[in-house]
Amino acid sequence: MAQERHGNGGWDIVAGRPASPTGEWYCKSVAGAAGVPAPGRRLDPCALRLHKAPMNDAETGGRPGASGAAGSAAGEAASGPATASSRVLAALSGSADGSPSAPSRARPPVWIMRQAGRYLPEYQELRARHGFVEMCSEPDLAFEISMQPRRRFELDAVIVFYDILFLAEAMGAPLEYNDRGPVFLEPLRDAESIRRLRPFDPQAGTPAVLETLRRLRAELPFDVAVLGFAGAPFTMAAYLVEGDFRRSGEQIKRMMYAAPETLRELLDALTVATVAYLRAQIEAGAGAVQLFDTWAGLLSPADYAEFALPFTRRVFAALDAPAILYVNGCAHLVDAMAASGASALSLDWRVDLAAERERLGPGIGLQGNLDPSALFAPPDVVSDRVRAILDAMRGDPRYVFNLGHGILPQTPIESVEALVETVREFRPHRISGIAEGSDGT
Repeated sequence: MAQERHGNGGWDIVAGRPASPTGEWYCKSVAGAAGVPAPGRRLDPCALRLHKAPMNDAETGGRPGASGAAGSAAGEAASGPATASSRVLAALSGSADGSPSAPSRARPPVWIMRQAGRYLPEYQELRARHGFVEMCSEPDLAFEISMQPRRRFELDAVIVFYDILFLAEAMGAPLEYNDRGPVFLEPLRDAESIRRLRPFDPQAGTPAVLETLRRLRAELPFDVAVLGFAGAPFTMAAYLVEGDFRRSGEQIKRMMYAAPETLRELLDALTVATVAYLRAQIEAGAGAVQLFDTWAGLLSPADYAEFALPFTRRVFAALDAPAILYVNGCAHLVDAMAASGASALSLDWRVDLAAERERLGPGIGLQGNLDPSALFAPPDVVSDRVRAILDAMRGDPRYVFNLGHGILPQTPIESVEALVETVREFRPHRISGIAEGSDGT
């Protein structure tokens, strides 16, 4: 049994697949695989999240439809997540219709990569008392930091505060944080060192991020998406082989050309780990996840097709929630990214979003793509830059506003406020010359 989307409004209790053959995502209980509580237990809307649903009877083995008072009552109980759960999830999953009368699409959703972090005064107050690793590893602190940008800006999504490198550390790669940033103390540059990596167990290796996600989902209303994330296999391999954050790519490319089978062995191990990691995040409450392939922009299209795309595809194929793919420096890779199986592509500022929509068609979400450096402009200039992107993507139901990369540490708060306010006030549709609403919702 599963909670499922039915039309624009409610959720019905049905068995196995969407009530509408056009539906793609259904709502499942985190508490149990069946998706609904045992008989006699009240449905807990805080334990729901979006999942892919099989689309036909051949996939479900056939089932009778469900109807009647029981189904209606359960649908009413889950009416909170019924409106596609959130603007973000609606855009990612394709469940928003973009019409003027659709309240979920009165404006595009907005969140910001690295929205929890050093540009916020409240973050700096905590950072003065706690180390970075402690802030990630203590769920109370990670929860508070994750919530800070939501409280200040009322963003449409909260992404969990954590670090992508902790997965590799949990696999046995010694990791140190110092004044230069994170450093892997023993870079992996031969087959022997790669084979010393341990199989990854998310419950044992990264319990803090899972607990933080559980708390976020329990605390936030369902119009706010909870996002998890991970580094893509190629990017994680690059960090492990290079040893630090300098993105020259010298060592990873040397291995790619001199020892391709060794690199594939590392990529395979990281793919298995990343699947387990993201599945655990989804089970803990993430409604969608983003895969960061920050280093993949260093690759030619041919090398991306051989050493990044196949492993990214394996990750997305194994997930049952909407997933976003981000590549920094992606202009030459957009077509390949679109073939990855991602629900949406997060594109950087070097790409014309409207042109890519025209080329790719409506079947995939797009996210982005203001240059983070533009936030150092005066607030009125920021608003103009944001509005230009919104105008270009006007009426696109599968668009999410974001930056083209993570927000920079010294970004002025006033510029972030201008960004969010501009998005919230934007109206993609006008009827008889009158804006459809004025409340930003």
